[in-house]
Amino acid sequence: MIVDHRTYTAHPGKLADFLKVYSELGFELQKKYLGECIGWYISMDIGELNQAVHLWRYKDLADRAARREKLNADPEWQKYLAAATPFLQKMENKIVTTAPFFK
Repeated sequence: MIVDHRTYTAHPGKLADFLKVYSELGFELQKKYLGECIGWYISMDIGELNQAVHLWRYKDLADRAARREKLNADPEWQKYLAAATPFLQKMENKIVTTAPFFK
């Protein structure tokens, strides 16, 4: 099992705009293709500001690649990207896996 840990940083004052577009156009599409979202969070007023963090569980890297390929092929996803990316300053992701002692 792997987790895709994604952090999006919005331009100052634009996080609410990004979240509106994402909730209307992006989230259901991602759930349809990517499967299990295990968390979706927004930053508060401590530390890095204007950030959204979301976590997606996959069987392995091949599962992730196959699911993301299908998502990227959907024209509705391309519409979402065109609407959402102007609000974003930076997009980061990392792949993490469970520590061996954690069950």
